[in-house]
Amino acid sequence: MSIVGGLDIHRKQLTFDYLEVETGQLWRGQIAPADRAHLAGWLRERFDPTRDGPVDLAMEACTGWRYVAEELAAAGAIAHLGEPAETAALRGPKRRPKTDKADARHLRELVATGRLPECWIPPAHILECRALLELYHALRVEHTAWTQRVHAVCFHQGAEALGGGALMTAEGLDRLAQVAEQQLSAAGRLQVSTALAMLGGLDQQLDLVRRQLLGASRRLDGARVLHQRLYGVGPITALALVCWLGGAGRFSSARKAVRFVGLDVTVYSSAGKRSPGRLSRQGPGVLRWLCYEAGKTAARRVAPDHGYYTSVKDRIDGKRAALSQARRIVRRAVHLLDQLGDQALAWTPTPN
Repeated sequence: MSIVGGLDIHRKQLTFDYLEVETGQLWRGQIAPADRAHLAGWLRERFDPTRDGPVDLAMEACTGWRYVAEELAAAGAIAHLGEPAETAALRGPKRRPKTDKADARHLRELVATGRLPECWIPPAHILECRALLELYHALRVEHTAWTQRVHAVCFHQGAEALGGGALMTAEGLDRLAQVAEQQLSAAGRLQVSTALAMLGGLDQQLDLVRRQLLGASRRLDGARVLHQRLYGVGPITALALVCWLGGAGRFSSARKAVRFVGLDVTVYSSAGKRSPGRLSRQGPGVLRWLCYEAGKTAARRVAPDHGYYTSVKDRIDGKRAALSQARRIVRRAVHLLDQLGDQALAWTPTPN
């Protein structure tokens, strides 16, 4: 006997819908609250792979899928991760009420017929590296926001411009202190001091996360190869490329990898009218950001692709040139990772 089913994941409850294929018995219900302990208990109570045979359960790749997939694997069940947009598109054009029960049933029907558009479920160490990379990106975004707040306060109160990078040097911070004391109001000085305190705390956390990312990059085989073979790709960027693009047979073409990262240009046209192309901005934002920063290194005269970068910059602008170079980096990384196969995900316990 085999079992196929679907799990609809929400913060408060997990809605299940599964079918015992041989008997035709259908089970529906909810697991609440939605946490690891209650899910593990439900799996132990309901399923025994030695008795029930294969247990295939599908879910969408939304927030919360990680612990569900881990508990399914621990219970001996097979987890299937569906791509949310493509899974929703398979509902068809007809408008139907969207409920948790309907979502779970839809997943069960897709996995039973083999039509579920599946996503890759990475190993545990890759998931950990992804989490660190997303944390690093969030801290960087927050750091930039607080830096911009300082410049905005100074401009809003008519203080002299600090210039780019003024908050990154001791001289610049001394100058900011003088400007704040002489040219800002009491509220403005409080805004600046608060921002500097936040930036100090963010710098400490960024340094901590950066060290962990560098250590992880040294331990991952694929990251070491990309760092050595691709100009402009540092250890953190190499780690991100492996975490989201690694694995044997992930992409049938490099063009699909560029689309996955969100660096491809999308165009909308209707009735002969065509809007300007825009970046799709789909996929992991942290990987797109790192690839763009790596693409900007082609502006150096010693870069192998400096000629290409310069030609695009002269024809259009520097931003478009960096984006074009970022696409090149993704395509080259995919070819290298395809050659490595699953060895790219190999984890060395201790760095060399």
